[in-house]
Amino acid sequence: MIAKTTIDQVYETARVEEVIGDFVQLKKSGSNFKGLSPFTDERTPSFMVSPVKQIWKDFSSGKGGNVVAFLMEHEHFSYPEAIRYLAKKYNIEIEETEQSDEQKEQANERESMYLVSEYAQDYFVKTLWHTESGKAIGLSYFKERGFREATIKKFGLGYSHDEWEAFTRTALEEGYQLEFLEKTGLTIVKEQAGGGRKTFDRFKGRVIFPIHSMSGRVLGFGGRILTSDKKAAKYLNSPESEIYHKSKVLYGIYFAKQAIAKADNCYLVEGYTDVIQMQQCGIENVVASSGTALTPEQIRLINRLTRNITVLFDGDAAGLRASLRGIDLILEQGMNVKVCTFPEGEDPDSFAKNNPYEDVLRYLQENAKDFIQFKTSLLAVEAANDPIKRAETVRDIVRSIAKIPDLIQQEIYIQECARILQVSEEVLYNTLAQRNKKDIAETTKKLKQQQKAFEVVKNEKLVEQVDVQFELERKIIEILLLYGKEKQQFEDLLLKENEDGQLILEPETVEAKVYEKVYLDLQEDEIELSNHSFREIYHHLVRKLNENEDFSVTSFMGELNQEYVGQVSSLLMEDEKYTLHNWERKDIYPKEKQQGIAQLVSETILTLRCNLIKSRIAKLRKDTQDSNDHNAEILEEIMNYLQLNKLLNAKLNRVLS
Repeated sequence: MIAKTTIDQVYETARVEEVIGDFVQLKKSGSNFKGLSPFTDERTPSFMVSPVKQIWKDFSSGKGGNVVAFLMEHEHFSYPEAIRYLAKKYNIEIEETEQSDEQKEQANERESMYLVSEYAQDYFVKTLWHTESGKAIGLSYFKERGFREATIKKFGLGYSHDEWEAFTRTALEEGYQLEFLEKTGLTIVKEQAGGGRKTFDRFKGRVIFPIHSMSGRVLGFGGRILTSDKKAAKYLNSPESEIYHKSKVLYGIYFAKQAIAKADNCYLVEGYTDVIQMQQCGIENVVASSGTALTPEQIRLINRLTRNITVLFDGDAAGLRASLRGIDLILEQGMNVKVCTFPEGEDPDSFAKNNPYEDVLRYLQENAKDFIQFKTSLLAVEAANDPIKRAETVRDIVRSIAKIPDLIQQEIYIQECARILQVSEEVLYNTLAQRNKKDIAETTKKLKQQQKAFEVVKNEKLVEQVDVQFELERKIIEILLLYGKEKQQFEDLLLKENEDGQLILEPETVEAKVYEKVYLDLQEDEIELSNHSFREIYHHLVRKLNENEDFSVTSFMGELNQEYVGQVSSLLMEDEKYTLHNWERKDIYPKEKQQGIAQLVSETILTLRCNLIKSRIAKLRKDTQDSNDHNAEILEEIMNYLQLNKLLNAKLNRVLS
C-alpha cells in the first residue's frame, strides 16, 4: 500500500507535459502543447496537453485525464504502477510492502505476466554477473562484442543457464505460477504420453536481450544461442502474448525516445547489437525492428516522437534491395525518409564499434540520402542497359512516390526522378495518374462491397437527440472546476406578485463565490443532478471547494476516483480543441469564458430551471390525459409553471413559440 503523502507528492511534482513528452512529440501551441494522438492513426494533431491544468485530452479518441491516467491508458499500468513509475522518474522515495502470496493470486493476468517478466529479467541479470557459467560464457560473449560493463547493465542484458529447467524450477520455488511462465513464453510446457507435463526453459543456454516498452516495462526477451547447433535458431524471441506484440514494439525505444525527440530524427537498424553498439558509441536516437518486417504500428511509434527516419543498411546489396520494399510504409505515413548505407562488409554494429563518435556522426550526416533519390539512383544503375528493366524501374519508383500524401513533395520528387532517369516529367506524371486512378478504382470497389455487406436505409434522416439535462449538468461541473473559487457579482431573481397579482421576477444583486452560488441555487430548488457520474463529481467537488482555500484541480483529480478522471479532463479541455485549428489566423476570435463568468453561471442555472419546468409540465399534462376527470388543481399548476417558464425565458432573451 502506497502512503497518501507519497501519492500527493507525486501529483505535486510530476509535470504532465514532461511525462507525456517521453512518449509523444509535443509542440508549443499558445499556453498548451499539441501533438499526434498516441491512440489513433492520424496526421493532423488532435492531442492537447495543458501545463496550467496539468491534464491532457485526445480529441480523436475521446480519451483524457491527468498524468496518471495517461500512463494507465498508454502503458496499461495499474494505478499503483503508474505512481511507482512517476516516483522513480522524479526520484521520490516510496514505501512499498512486499507482495503476499494472496496478493499475487489476486493480481490480474496482465499484471501477473508483467511480474513474471520483471522477475525473469532480474534472474537472467543475476545469472550473468553472479554465476560461474554466466561470467565465463555470457559476460565473456558480451565483452567480446565490445560491450562495456556500463552498457551491459544499462540494457539489462543477461544469461540463461544451459540447463533444461533451471529458470522454471527457481521461479516456481519463488512462488510464481506455471500458468504465467507459460503464457509469457519463458517456459515451454509439453504433455507427456503417459500423462503429466514436462517443462523446459525456452532460452536455455542463451544470452538474453530484454525487450522494453516505451515506458521501460519488460514485455519479452530475445535470446542468442552461443553454440554451433545447426538445429537451433540463432536468435529466439518470446512468443506473442497478452503483453508482447512484436509488430507493435521497437527494440531500444525506451532508451532512445528522448534523444529521438531532441534530435528530431530516428535511426532505424535491424538487430539488437546494432542498437546497443550505436548507443554505446554515443548515437542514442536509434531503434531496431528486431529482424521483423517493418509494420505500420512500429512506424506510428516513431511518428509520435519525430517525422524523420533514417534507415541504416549494411553493404549487402541483396539485403538492401529486399529491405527497400518495406519502406513504402513509412512514406504512406507522410514521414520523411532517408537511407544511409555502410561500406561493403560493414554494418551499424561493426562501424560503431570500430570508429569514434565524431566519425560515425559525420559519416551518417554526409551519407544519408533522401529515400526517393537513393532508390532512383540504385535502380537506375541496375537497369542501365535494359529497356524493360528501365520501364519497370520507372513504375517501381512511381509506386513509391504515389505513397506520399503531400502533393508538393510528389511534384519535387517527380522532377528529380525525371532528371536522374532521363525520362520526361510528363511520362512520370501520366504514370502517377494511372496509378492513382487504379487505386481509386480499387477503393471504390471495396466501398461498394462494404455497402452490399451493410445495407443502408436510404432517405431516412437520423436526427441526433441532444440530452439537454446531461449537457447542463456537464456545464455545471465545468463551471465549478474552472471558476469555483472566484468571487462574482450575481443578479438573483426573486419571484413576487405585483400590484395586479401577476408573477414577476425582481432582481437583487448579491456577491458570492461561484461554487456557493451554484450550490445554494440547486439546494433552493431541491435539484439533484440526475447523471450518476456528475452527481458523484459534484458532491466531491463542492466539498473540496468548501474545505480548501487553496483549491487545485491537479490535487482534486489526484483524489478523484479514476473512472471519473477522464470525464473531468474532457470538461476542462473542451475549449482547447478550437486552438487546434488556429482560428486567429483566419481572423476568427473565439470569446473567452472569463469575460462573463457571472453571466455564464446565471444562464446555466436559469436554463436548467427552464428544462426542469418543461419536464414537470410534460408530466402534469400526461397525468391529466391519463385521468378521466380533469383535475382543476393540476391545470392551475400547469398554468403557473407555464407563466414561470415564460418569465425565465424572457430573462434569457428567448422567444417561446
